[in-house]
Formats: sequence, structure tokens, C-alpha cells
Amino acid sequence: MVVYWNNNGKNGNSTIDIEDSFIISYVKKWIYSKGDTLMNADVEFLNYVYQNSQMGIDTLEQLLEITEDEKLRKIVVKNYILIEGYRKFHNEARDILNRSGYDEKGLGTFEKIRTYLMVNLQTMADDSTSHIAKMLIQGSSMGITEAVKKLHQYENDVEKDVKKLMERLQEFEEENVEKLKEFL
Repeated sequence: MVVYWNNNGKNGNSTIDIEDSFIISYVKKWIYSKGDTLMNADVEFLNYVYQNSQMGIDTLEQLLEITEDEKLRKIVVKNYILIEGYRKFHNEARDILNRSGYDEKGLGTFEKIRTYLMVNLQTMADDSTSHIAKMLIQGSSMGITEAVKKLHQYENDVEKDVKKLMERLQEFEEENVEKLKEFL
């Protein structure tokens, strides 16, 4: 594809070759920024999955430094049930966003610092396995609640594969709650 543009007021036109995929991606972003609800819902869903999984990874890694319970560590680390599960969602959401021409929105600095401090404060008073499990269950429960709200809010406005990813995240969070109950 060849694009022509005015060369800063000079006589004549200049040309530049640009890959079609770049142009299509740019045009898609521009069109969707003008209010295409379907795509905005997809992007919102995918960014939620991306941020939720990032929060899960960051929190679990922080709690691993605190807990001394080998059984809990085994579920979180050795079997990679929790951390690797969140990483799969994290990578899948990022890849879908990037393929569609969007950049993923990670957690903001304030949110990261706030979460880090809250985890430290909560475990400073009580670093027992039961308390850590309770914290993880509360985090997963918030993830379930948000996933259900978004699924209801945008029920007919998102692509099937994006909706399926959110449903899988919800199921993953529900399974986490069940696995962690034994540590209460």
C-alpha cells in the first residue's frame, strides 16, 4: 500500500509504504474509539481478565514469601495450580488484545502499591495459614463477583471467545475457593 501526504508545505507529495495490517489496526482502533460498543465490551472484558490475573500472580508471589505452610506452598508453587493458572489467563488475554491491535492495560502503580501494603498489613497481624487462605478466598470471591457482573452487563455484546475466556476465569476462581477451603 502506498500512502500520499503533503510534505510540510513543500511542492509535491511524498510516499511511504505501510503494511496493510498496520493501517487496518489503526483504522480499527479509530473506529472503535468512536463508540463501537461490541469492541469496547470485548476490550473491557479482556483487560479485566488481564488485570485480574496480574493481581492473582502478584498477590500469590507476595504471599509465598510470607507463608511457611508447606501444603499451601505446594498447591501454589510446586503444582503451579494457582500461579500458572493465572499466568495462562494473563497471557491469553494479552495475546487476544494484541492480535486485535490493542495494548493491554495492566494494574496501575497505585493499585499495585495499595495491594502490596494491604497484604503486608493483613499478614503482619496474622500470618497463619488459615488467615492467608481466607485472604485468597476473599480475592477469588471478588474476582467471581466481578466476572458475573460483567457477564450479565455485556451478555450479548461480546464475542463468543471473549465471553468463554471470562467464563473460564470465573470457573478457575470458583475452583480456587474450593481448593483453599481446606486451609481455613
